[in-house]
Parts: sequence; structure tokens; C-alpha cells
Amino acid sequence: MEYKVISADDHILEPRELFVERLPTEFRDRAPRVLRGEDGGDGWSWDGKTVERTLGIEATAGRAPRPSGYTWEEILPGNYNGAEHLKDLDKAGIDAAVLFPSVPVRAWSMDDDPFGLALIQTFNDWLFDDFCAPDPKRLIGLPMMPVNDTMEVLLSELDRVLKMGAKAVHIPVFPNRSYVDSWYDPFWKAVTEADVPLCMHRTSGGKDTAGWGDFSYKIPGLNVAGSVVRFFSGVQPLTVMTFSGLFQRFPTLKVMDAEVNFGWIPFWKQTMDENYEKQKGWANFPFDHLPSDVIGKNVFVSVLDDYQGFGMIASEPYLADTALFSTDYPHSFCLWPDTGKFVDEAATLCDPVSKDKILAGNAVRVFNLN
Repeated sequence: MEYKVISADDHILEPRELFVERLPTEFRDRAPRVLRGEDGGDGWSWDGKTVERTLGIEATAGRAPRPSGYTWEEILPGNYNGAEHLKDLDKAGIDAAVLFPSVPVRAWSMDDDPFGLALIQTFNDWLFDDFCAPDPKRLIGLPMMPVNDTMEVLLSELDRVLKMGAKAVHIPVFPNRSYVDSWYDPFWKAVTEADVPLCMHRTSGGKDTAGWGDFSYKIPGLNVAGSVVRFFSGVQPLTVMTFSGLFQRFPTLKVMDAEVNFGWIPFWKQTMDENYEKQKGWANFPFDHLPSDVIGKNVFVSVLDDYQGFGMIASEPYLADTALFSTDYPHSFCLWPDTGKFVDEAATLCDPVSKDKILAGNAVRVFNLN
């Protein structure tokens, strides 16, 4: 099919009964489930008794923001139903969407607990069997990878989701074992041979060792500070991957970090290259190219209405090969359903070729959609 606009960062809110009904029997008493919270909204409970936070900014698309949470009946069905998600894409003039999970990302904080693996596999099965089934060419699901389990389990799950049609896979930002560890080499090798990209999302997944999550939704001001700071969260993982020589060893490996925008990339590029040139006399770098060579070749980001970034393309043309447009449906920052308005505005900030790359071309290339 012809893709003109692709959102490289949409989100799923899994069905309220998914884990209660589909987890292996031995884990169903621990299954996350939806309960009514103190403010009258619904939220996910992990102990069957209390709700940490009711539905709000993660499901606000098409709804007016409010301090109290939404009930399940108030949120758009496109959050949890693939056929309805397609209707919401049509409303915004979007041809396809890359889909990130919500609830089961907690599995990456459970070490090697078999319950965590069960959550991941239950989600992966539902993702392809149910949510993406109405149109896999338009609904591009991101199955979760059990990176905290054994390599045998990790490779087995990769093989399993590839057979189900996965065009990319989702990894946590904070794995138990750093991605610079050569332990991952069999996984990187398998991923590159399958030619599927690795997708991360801001600060999502695993035990946050960098303090990105040190914000409270209940403290005025700090409840939004986290949203601002996380736009800059791509610097650390992408720099470490680059300087560890990962892309020297696996030159066709592709990594996309979602919802970080790209106005910061020119200074990041300058800083990486400057440090490489000044320190290469003693640092014994495990690569023989400028660090910035990976930008737009191995490293990609998804972007929203980053007018600063779009305005830089004329002087920093590589940005047009690095950015993948997204709406962030159904979160509070999303560009849905007025996506067309932003697309028209973007056309005034960069040349037509660059605009087409960012709106769809780069996603087609990264995810091998054709």
C-alpha cells in the first residue's frame, strides 16, 4: 500500500480483562485488572485492591483533560480495539501506526520472575492475534522482548513473534544488564539478520537508574516537569550505544527512540564528534568512524510538533533522514485528531522531500513496510 502519513508512536491501553482471562492459570491471581479509584475514575490494580493512578493523560485523546480520572466507558475504544483504532487513524488522515504497549511494561521491572515473562507473552499473543489482525499493514505492533531472561528465552520469543509477523521489536530503556554487554550479541545478530529495528520509548521499561521518573503526578508543577525532561532522555542510551561500538559490530542494526523529538540532535552530533576527535589519541575507541555517522543510518527518533527541529533541516539536512513523525495517540500531548493541521504547518518549515521522508518515508525504510 502507499503510505503518506505514518505515526511512529501510538499507544495501546490493553483490554481490561486481557490478563485476567488469558494469562496462564497459575498467574491469574496476580493479573493486573481495572478497578474503580478514589476519584471516581478507573485504573489498573496490581494487588487486586488498590489503584495507583486512574486513567488520565495516557487516555485523554478525544476527551477534555480533567483532574479526576476517566472511567473505562469514557475512553475511546481505539485505545484497546484494533478495528476502532483504524477508525481513529482514518479520522486524522493517518495511513499506519506503530504501537507501543502500556500495562505489561512493568514486566521489565520483575527481573526473571516467570510472571513477567507470562505478561510479555500474553501481550504479544493478543497484539498479533487480536489488535493488529484487522489490518497488519496499518497496525504495526511492537512485541515486547524478555531481555532480562536467559538468551535462550530471548531468542525463542524473538523467533516466535517474527513468525507472527513482527516488523519491529520493543526493548526497555533500563534492562538489568547494560546493552553494552557482549551478552546481547546473539540477539543483535538475530535482529539484524531478520532486519527488524529495535524500538525504545523515552524512559519506559525497567528499573529507572537515571532518576527520570522522580516526578509526582500529585504535586502541582512536578506532574508536568517529567514530560518536559523526558524529551531529552534519548541522549544517554543512544550515546552509550554509539560509543560502545555497537553499530561498528552490527552495521545494519537500527534503533528508534520514540517521543524525544529532534531539535537537540545537532548539538548532540557536534558534541559526540568533537569529543571523538579530541580524545581519540588515548581513548582507543571501538569504532573507526565519526560517532554522528550513525544518525539517520542506525539511530532514529520519533517526533511530534518540534518546530525547532523542522526549522533546522535546511542547515542540518541529515535530520530529515533521522526523524519519524508521530501523534502519540492517545496521550495528553497527542496531535490527534488535528493531525492534518500540523502536517500542513510542517510543510512550511522544510522542503517537500524532507517533509515526505519524515511523514512516512523514513518509517517505511526503518520498518521495511514495503
